Amino acid sequence: MNKADLIGSIADKSGLSRADAGRALEAFTDSVEAALKSGDRVSLVGFGSFSVDKRDARTGRNPRTGEEIQIAAKNVVKFKPGAGLSNSVN
Repeated sequence: MNKADLIGSIADKSGLSRADAGRALEAFTDSVEAALKSGDRVSLVGFGSFSVDKRDARTGRNPRTGEEIQIAAKNVVKFKPGAGLSNSVN
């Protein structure tokens, strides 16, 4: 499912127009992004939670040449599915 399919599904299930569903999805993603940037965790009971974790700098290896390279530290977004979501797909 891509973004357009998701917007269509939201519109069908909620009775919103496709334009309104698109704006609602944009508002949701913008809100989650802003919360994660500020260091907050976003938890949706039954669905899952989004959080930011720090990945330390490390030494890697170029698979083509075998040369060691330095990989910089960075923040990564993690998603942990909730029990409701996990149970629904199994």
